[in-house]
Amino acid sequence: MTKHIALPIFLAALLVATQGPAAETKGAGSTFVSPVMAKWIDAYRSKTGNIVSYQAVGSSIGVGLIKKEAVDFGASDMPLDPKELDRLGMMQFPIVIGGVVPVVNIDGVKPGQIRFTGPVLADIYLGKLRSWNDRAIRAINPDINLPNTAITVVHRVDGSGTTFNWSNYLAKVSPQWKTSVGEGTSVEWPLGLGGKGNDGVASLVSLVPGAIGYLEYTYALQRLDRISFGVVQNTAGNFVVPDAASFQAAASSADWKAEKDFHLVLTNAPGEDAYPITATTFVLMPKMPKSQERAAAAIDFVRWSLENGKSEAQTLNYVPLPAALIDQIERYWQQNFEAQTVSAAASVKR
Repeated sequence: MTKHIALPIFLAALLVATQGPAAETKGAGSTFVSPVMAKWIDAYRSKTGNIVSYQAVGSSIGVGLIKKEAVDFGASDMPLDPKELDRLGMMQFPIVIGGVVPVVNIDGVKPGQIRFTGPVLADIYLGKLRSWNDRAIRAINPDINLPNTAITVVHRVDGSGTTFNWSNYLAKVSPQWKTSVGEGTSVEWPLGLGGKGNDGVASLVSLVPGAIGYLEYTYALQRLDRISFGVVQNTAGNFVVPDAASFQAAASSADWKAEKDFHLVLTNAPGEDAYPITATTFVLMPKMPKSQERAAAAIDFVRWSLENGKSEAQTLNYVPLPAALIDQIERYWQQNFEAQTVSAAASVKR
């Protein structure tokens, strides 16, 4: 377990320790992290009695809410640039790692059966490949009898960190995608149907024969009765099944110490077994919060989740952060938060 680093700010610690239970801690943002966030919130309340709520409204809205301090923490699957963080007086740090997977609704295609390369995915989303029996798709799927069915592209309509990682990956593997569409939590889609949140995309893909979409892996696993996920070729040329092991293989290449404010994107990571659309969820908080008590309560929840919520993460096929990275995050808090906030967090009633 990571050691708590508490500064000797006795009065601030005493203040929190002597007051009753804090008001409800509020977070908002990423739908990518929502399944494990719900598990953490339930387990944290069961163990501590402290109440946390989380609105899965998408990364863009979550960032907007924490900028206004309408919530106590925001969650985004797209890291903010360190210069923007400095301008806003904010900080960010990773909380969990997972993956974004292509999902399809093709009769007879089983989960993990259909293969994709990055360029093929980009060409589908550019509208260059219109049918499932297109020669380019059949070439990498010789063992599947793909139907002459029109492809219906499904994407997010809300500002989404899942979209950021999907579009970031496509920009890395397709020069045309990079120049014509680019990357971001929202992009100008060349075609397709839009759904709100991971749930919205999953529902549309489930309802439309021939559809393709992209989802956080846990959402895909929850709907295997109606849709199937695909495997994606990585930088080593291997078609990799998405799961916690292949997300971990991608994460192992990350040099978090070299990146200011943990500004690192894991897509297209090197490694024989690395899944190429691996993603990280980040927590965002102000360095000088309006309420130190509420910020301390949020930090306590995050710390508890990092240290004690690994089994919940692994059960849902997320990758919990390693101990060395958690230690680095603790030091980051010390360097960026007001001292009173970190000290008070160590004294939140459990």
